[in-house]
Amino acid sequence: MIPGLSTFMLIFRSLRHRNYRLFFAGQSISLMGTWIQNIALGWLVYRLTGSAIYLGVIAFAGQIPSLFITPLAGVYADRFNRRITLLITQSLSMLTSIALASMVLTGIAEIWVLMVMAVIAGVINAFDTPFRHAFVLELVVAREDLSNAIALNSSLYNTARFIGPLIGGLLISLVGEGWCFMINGISFSASILSLLRIKVPKFDPVKQTGSLFRQLKDGLSYSWNYKPVRHLLLLIAVCGFVGLPFQALMPAFASDVLKGGAALLGTLTGSLGAGALTGALYLASRQRMNALPINIFIASLMFAAALALFSQSQVILLSMIALYITGFGMIVMFNATNALLQAISDEDKRGRVISLYSLTFMGMTPLGNLLAGFIAEYSSVAQTVLIASALCLITGLLLRQKITRIRELV
Repeated sequence: MIPGLSTFMLIFRSLRHRNYRLFFAGQSISLMGTWIQNIALGWLVYRLTGSAIYLGVIAFAGQIPSLFITPLAGVYADRFNRRITLLITQSLSMLTSIALASMVLTGIAEIWVLMVMAVIAGVINAFDTPFRHAFVLELVVAREDLSNAIALNSSLYNTARFIGPLIGGLLISLVGEGWCFMINGISFSASILSLLRIKVPKFDPVKQTGSLFRQLKDGLSYSWNYKPVRHLLLLIAVCGFVGLPFQALMPAFASDVLKGGAALLGTLTGSLGAGALTGALYLASRQRMNALPINIFIASLMFAAALALFSQSQVILLSMIALYITGFGMIVMFNATNALLQAISDEDKRGRVISLYSLTFMGMTPLGNLLAGFIAEYSSVAQTVLIASALCLITGLLLRQKITRIRELV
């Protein structure tokens, strides 16, 4: 077989599963629409208010529901049919986008309306995420392809993050923000149709006892007392809370540290995204599940060290290289952790464990953004990110001692 073709087939091997192939196709269209809406929403908010503060408020409004809802959604992910639930959440997301488009096109979308719609979308997404993560295992029958499927999901996300904003920017200038929201609403139909065509065995949840909050408590207790799960969650919790908020400070680095403008900010963001896409494809090419623990450890060190380098760099090229490595380490660490948690968690606890995984970056990062902004206000963005990278590095080094035990479980 031709070497290049062999590598290609290895990277995309999870697409041999019909159900996952359908899911992947639906998500590829839906995610493109999501990023078209994201860029249009930011542009609309700034056009209406002229204030960067409102950009942060809208982002916070859309993310903060995850902090409170995602753990409970994880309990439901162990109770309810995941495919049916995703059909409901994707349909609600479609209706939300179409409603937002209608309000913008009719001229009644004021800033408070956008905030309310952001909260509603955040609530839906908080339920959707743990179900979507837990559903992947039902789509990929071969356990050895699980990490590949998760990595492909991430590469799909990062590809959409590159292309979607470019299309969105063009559409804003041609037809306006309202039609961007409408296009996103229509794009959800691809995801819904793929879910309707997916055929999985009848959902047979493990019988649960006790109330919702008792099951939530049991899930938290399981995640804490089962040390491999605890160590992995603590690593990404720290990186999600203190590490990922560096992205919110990127405009300050571009303007104040590197003395550039919006074009430089786009270049830096593109470098981070390119590294993330490379990391996702690298992880997709790996076959051995038992290699994931060491991949997580090395990626955590790469993420922390490159982030520290970026925080102190005053040279554009060096900053771009540092961000490329940061993006690579970030995606490999988070995606490999996702796959590993699904592999080692008990079936009746998996949804709750994955909800806690989602919480580390969906719920905690918004709080980290506020903390990072507060610290940077009284020190500097460079010192703030350097401290964050040191905390991530220490946490990664502490995980090294647990790698052997975790590998034994895979």
